[in-house]
Amino acid sequence: MRILGIDPGVAIVGYCILDYDESTSDMSIVSSGSIQTDKQSQLPQRLVEIYKDIKELIASFKPDCASIEELFYFKNAKTIIPVAQARGVIVMALEEAEVESFGYTPMVIKQTVTGYGRADKKEVANMVKLLLNQDIPKLDDTADAIAASICHCRNCGNLVRT
Repeated sequence: MRILGIDPGVAIVGYCILDYDESTSDMSIVSSGSIQTDKQSQLPQRLVEIYKDIKELIASFKPDCASIEELFYFKNAKTIIPVAQARGVIVMALEEAEVESFGYTPMVIKQTVTGYGRADKKEVANMVKLLLNQDIPKLDDTADAIAASICHCRNCGNLVRT
């Protein structure tokens, strides 16, 4: 199974293409990185860029499904709306390409990957590196996307469609 893991954002969208062999539980990163939008651009232009780049990833790697981190509101209500809009265009691109998507909260992802739902980003990144037995990109958004992919691998039996 090929999974497109996504950590949504407006400035940076982390992504990961992860191959998962269900019979052996082996996981390997095919590609990972980030979509970084121009901070000088207006929000609608940034959303179009995210949409186009996600469509390009889908066309290039042909994922079987997607695992997207759900939004978590904590302190800044101003940032939640644009990030929700970015997540919306990502889901729209997946739907258009008929790629089934599944959402996981940050707490579920952290619990699944580290065993502790309140793990910090460094703990998540370290566990991802251990689980995959390979170096991972230093960018938190990319590491979070990889973690979302791993979460989906480990939760295939408990699927919650986005």
